Amino acid sequence: MTATNTSRTAGANGRLWGMRARDWADLQEGGFRAGYVAALEHAAVGAGTRYLDAGCGSGMAAALAADRGAQVTGIDASDSLLQIARDRVPQGAFQTGDLEDLPFGDDSFDVVVGFNSFQYAGNPGAALAQARRVTAPSGTVVIMTWGEPDGMEAAAIVGALKPLLPPPPPGAPGPFALSDEARLRAFAGLTPLEVVDVSSPWEYESEALAVRGIGSSGVAAKAMDASGEAAVNAAHAAAIAPFVQADGRVRIGATCRLLFATPAGKKT
Repeated sequence: MTATNTSRTAGANGRLWGMRARDWADLQEGGFRAGYVAALEHAAVGAGTRYLDAGCGSGMAAALAADRGAQVTGIDASDSLLQIARDRVPQGAFQTGDLEDLPFGDDSFDVVVGFNSFQYAGNPGAALAQARRVTAPSGTVVIMTWGEPDGMEAAAIVGALKPLLPPPPPGAPGPFALSDEARLRAFAGLTPLEVVDVSSPWEYESEALAVRGIGSSGVAAKAMDASGEAAVNAAHAAAIAPFVQADGRVRIGATCRLLFATPAGKKT
């Protein structure tokens, strides 16, 4: 295992995604649960599966994998999120680190998942090359990203922050960097098997909780650094308003796109 990759981002991402870790775990992470369940089912995660969650966040998917009998390992940039993951999966092995330099041996896992994580890496190609390296030749790599943003209600929520964020550096990845199916299939040294879209709507008990949940992401934290918390909350409240139901609950349509692939060129 050679640490040769550059553009590591654990330091920056760990602070941003950990700023509101409890709100993320309690209010927002569940919006992706349907995608997690579909990924684990399609990848046949079960008893004894050596499972790595690359960018595990606060551990909801890891807990679902553990419930299926998997041997769970997780890595993330945020210590705050990892503490919640450890509480949820006491038998799991969790550590802080970079996706671009995974601290695991070659062929260590049967299933490696990246749930909305690879597109946030400083170098997504290097991160996925590391995922390929640590996956056994007969194993599966699962990438979950956003579905096509056109017409997706949640994409409008994400887009509400664009005026409040600092200009990204040239070539910087974004939330929808891997949403295009052709680009996703061509991504970094994998043999694609299947692409599956999963409806995973975001639901909240109230508008106030929706603002808190959506404001718990690392992207929102970055916007708060640049433009202030009040401006971010106001932008989110305006974007959420069309989705408030008559009973005060909020429901926002969202779609996950899952790529299932094998590590190309590895011999069994």
